[in-house]
Amino acid sequence: MSRTGIFNLTQYAPTNEQLLAGVVEPSCELKVDILSLLTFETPETAMLINLRALELAEIAALSGYESAMIGGAPFLMGALERALRNCGITPLYSFTQRRSVGKTQIFVHVAWVEAPED
Repeated sequence: MSRTGIFNLTQYAPTNEQLLAGVVEPSCELKVDILSLLTFETPETAMLINLRALELAEIAALSGYESAMIGGAPFLMGALERALRNCGITPLYSFTQRRSVGKTQIFVHVAWVEAPED
């Protein structure tokens, strides 16, 4: 049975707006694994990229949530979208808008963009 919510499969902590929109942060132990899989120190082969995507999707599937917020290296996202969909998880991207707060520009989450299906 899937849990309602959006599993955070990014390297960043969710913003307050994202938390209010249903994002759930993984445990500290899982976050370390996620960060390791999302971080590339050198260019990688397609096979390794697909393998990392599968491992990330497996982590998300074990969380039990029906969707996952994704973001990271552009060359990983397509493989991650496919791997998540194969596990029955909807990949979502956070749509943000630039806003002025005083003299500072910030990005505020305003909506979810579902990754298009093939």
